[in-house]
Amino acid sequence: ITSVERNAIRDAAYRAGAKKVYIEEEPKVAAVGAGLDIGKPSGCMVLDIGGGTTDVAVISLGEIVSSTSLKIAGDTLDRDIIKFVKENKKLLIGDRTAEEVKKQIGTAWKGSMHETIEVSGRDLVTGLPKTVKVSSEETEEALREATLQIVEAVHSVLEKTPPELAADVADRGIVLTGGGSLLRG
Repeated sequence: ITSVERNAIRDAAYRAGAKKVYIEEEPKVAAVGAGLDIGKPSGCMVLDIGGGTTDVAVISLGEIVSSTSLKIAGDTLDRDIIKFVKENKKLLIGDRTAEEVKKQIGTAWKGSMHETIEVSGRDLVTGLPKTVKVSSEETEEALREATLQIVEAVHSVLEKTPPELAADVADRGIVLTGGGSLLRG
């Protein structure tokens, strides 16, 4: 957020009756919420896939060492499913249906699951209601570009991370948070 937005949030909190206001970076708060001890000198990586943004950060000694943020997240994944179904099935579906597809059979890794779901929408040819089947393999194809961009963001953060902390991440793994972390694979 910008400094103007930061001040507006702070002012709103004070007007709501807060005695003290602390504004922290989202990955840092996500790490604490996930139970990580961010005060240690070892590095930990957090990948927070929210609704509107994906935040990637390496944290050590309570501070963000390297990070990036993308405007690619859960809402983007929903739009990608809508676009895929529209182009490949000639069916127009809504946001709620796309999110349901993502939650039930959405996958980021080819072959991680083999399931189908029936989705209903408006046939783009006839204009009438229609139901089609969508497979988990098709969701992987629909989400591939966005998930590759998220993976590239993780890669770029690791490249900017000091070697000792990157080794800690390699040993400890990456903590996934946010609704997008429920995507299989």
